[in-house]
Amino acid sequence: MEIGLFTFGDIGPNPVTGQVVGAPERLRNIVEEITLADQVGVDVYGLGEHHRDDYAVSSIAVALAAAATQTKRIRFTSTVSVLSSDDPVRVFQQFATLDGLSDGRAEIIAGRGAFSESFPLFGYDMYDYDDLFIEKLHMLLEINKAEHANWPGSAHTQPLDGLGVYPRPVQLQLPIWLGVGGTPQSAMRAGTMGLPMAMALILGGEWKRVAPMFQLYHQAGHEAGHRALRLMTSLTAHGFVHNSMKSALDIYYPAHSAKMGKLGRERGMPMQSREMFEKFSGPNGGYFAGGPSQLAEKILAAHEVLRFDRILLQFGVGVIDHRSMLEAIEILGANVIPEIRRGLAKAAG
Repeated sequence: MEIGLFTFGDIGPNPVTGQVVGAPERLRNIVEEITLADQVGVDVYGLGEHHRDDYAVSSIAVALAAAATQTKRIRFTSTVSVLSSDDPVRVFQQFATLDGLSDGRAEIIAGRGAFSESFPLFGYDMYDYDDLFIEKLHMLLEINKAEHANWPGSAHTQPLDGLGVYPRPVQLQLPIWLGVGGTPQSAMRAGTMGLPMAMALILGGEWKRVAPMFQLYHQAGHEAGHRALRLMTSLTAHGFVHNSMKSALDIYYPAHSAKMGKLGRERGMPMQSREMFEKFSGPNGGYFAGGPSQLAEKILAAHEVLRFDRILLQFGVGVIDHRSMLEAIEILGANVIPEIRRGLAKAAG
């Protein structure tokens, strides 16, 4: 099992100190965090694409490229690339460039995105939400297969009559995962297409509630004739770690609450209390936050049920002090990952 981190690059006022963190500072901090994550044994680091004033990352590949030449083994992914409002040719070229800079460590998680800002920004209609994604996903997959792509074009994509798309990645093909937000249709689509599935668990509740999605994915993949080794899965969730459960929640809650409160007001959702946050951070809850042992035990318990190949934790929901982020990454590498590795080895006999 791979253990990774991701962030959207939250910016704005720190809810504890009041200090305002701008995009340049957050982007530089992200590079430092990725570099440290590589050093302490984190397997994957992802960035999510957004086009809002409270997130620093709109160009994922550019930001990850800044860390690519400063690291040795950590893999890079998008969490997610909003393919619906982008050009598949440019997405492929950007991540193939990242793949070259990192010597074969780039991946793409393609998704629809949870926000709508990119659609009017790039001249797309939200009414075409589903068609845009499906057409562009198939085009991206064709470009990934062959240097000279043959794509007939569609209502929302241009034809490619044997045109070369460059540069090509170091890997034979870029790994392309499908981001799934919890609908059965999306999980089944990923399985039918034989694409790895990245299942998002971001709204609290219990982590066990996504078990049927994992089952649907594998069932659809097997029925479509795909080999089990190809049907890889990932769980993405809000998370944080510190020296103890109390210190982890004391650091994580103010930033998390401020961010989720802001998003909640935009979407007509109620505020989340500290009591509810702590409940969601418990053994069965959807937030993977706590001390080293609690986090390791929770990841192992979730893995035993869901059997995912990778878990990605969103450290930094909201604006968290950079030093606390570095401390959390250190603790993850020094205490949590080794405990998980021991637990997996024990379970394997």
